[in-house]
Amino acid sequence: MEGESSWVSNCLEDFSRNTGEFDSFSDFTDETHKEVTSVSVELILPDDLLERILAYLPVASIFRVGCVCKRWNEIVSSRRFLWNFAHILSQKPWYFMFTSSDEPIGYAYDPVLKKWYGIDIPCINTSHMFIASSCGLVCFMDNDSRSELFVCNPITRCCKKLEEPPGLKFSDYSALAISVNRITRGYNVSIVKSKQVPGNFFQWEISIHIYDSVTMTWTTPLTEVLTGWRGGDESVICDGTLYSLIYSTGGGLPDNRHGLITYNLSSRSSNSPLIKSFIQVPCSLTCGRLMNLKGKLVMVGGIGKQDRTDIIKGIGIWVLSGKGWEEIARMPHKFFQGFGEFDDVFASSGTDDLVYIQSYGAPALLVFDLNQKHWRWSQKCPVTKRFPLQLFTGFCFEPRLEIAP
Repeated sequence: MEGESSWVSNCLEDFSRNTGEFDSFSDFTDETHKEVTSVSVELILPDDLLERILAYLPVASIFRVGCVCKRWNEIVSSRRFLWNFAHILSQKPWYFMFTSSDEPIGYAYDPVLKKWYGIDIPCINTSHMFIASSCGLVCFMDNDSRSELFVCNPITRCCKKLEEPPGLKFSDYSALAISVNRITRGYNVSIVKSKQVPGNFFQWEISIHIYDSVTMTWTTPLTEVLTGWRGGDESVICDGTLYSLIYSTGGGLPDNRHGLITYNLSSRSSNSPLIKSFIQVPCSLTCGRLMNLKGKLVMVGGIGKQDRTDIIKGIGIWVLSGKGWEEIARMPHKFFQGFGEFDDVFASSGTDDLVYIQSYGAPALLVFDLNQKHWRWSQKCPVTKRFPLQLFTGFCFEPRLEIAP
């Protein structure tokens, strides 16, 4: 199919396998010099210069480069090349889309080359999973027991299973987040669990659990009860602070159906109640999606109708400034209509300067460039809708070669 490639499944094995002998130097006699009018640039370039040239290629091309010859394979497999590749050229975030099935099959969209690639992610064994990503790593948590967690690099397919988190094994709601330190390459995984207090619908126990990749241990720095609010399934770590959406359990005004609570992961102090960190959302939302874009907290939300707040009339994008929200974009109506039938909830994630928005009911993918304030559709995804109730979902991640869980 046009626009579709399966480089990951076909090239990963070749990437680490020697492809045969290659002599990077050739002896030329005087006669040869007279007859040959051109010499391959690759033959005369030293390794360090060739290394820097190859580092400017898109990540998808690196796997093909590794299959050219032994010399190139050794170059793109070296630690020095991976370091150069990570620091010379910023790779735009990809979007992995898959459909609901027992054996989810997905495709990743590269916004630079505008192509879809078939990717087999080893940790996904069901489409019903909690997913969070940061700096090339993606964290998966199963939806059933919510006790199995994996951290994976989707490009290299390197995967690690984490220890089972503490606290309630079967919480009513859970929100997953991951944050990678770009200098040390260590990471934190957070889970915000929410459980209704027995016999009281208005009171919900909120607990925060943090995993540290350096110590490889879990801690539970905070557990408290909220009145009138419950946790949900949306959270993100941004600049050392954990943000989590909470939802009204009744008694409030329609505009207060959603809110935001924050927790400082650096201090990890539980002296101040969570509700004191409450931040009101900018308007009546049908749903909200949180993301970290270059250290800024960005929220994509479905805007509810004034008389029917549960019905979506548009989609807005806001950035948090202090405790207030600044609207930076609103989806043009022609794009909103382009999704066809749009539910009040939808999938959206982003990093760097890109925000991806996807309807659960169709494989259409819309891309918003925060820097250029530009909306555009992606190339058509190879995933097709085969029956009316088929659902689609996805997540955004950075394609990186040098980072491992």
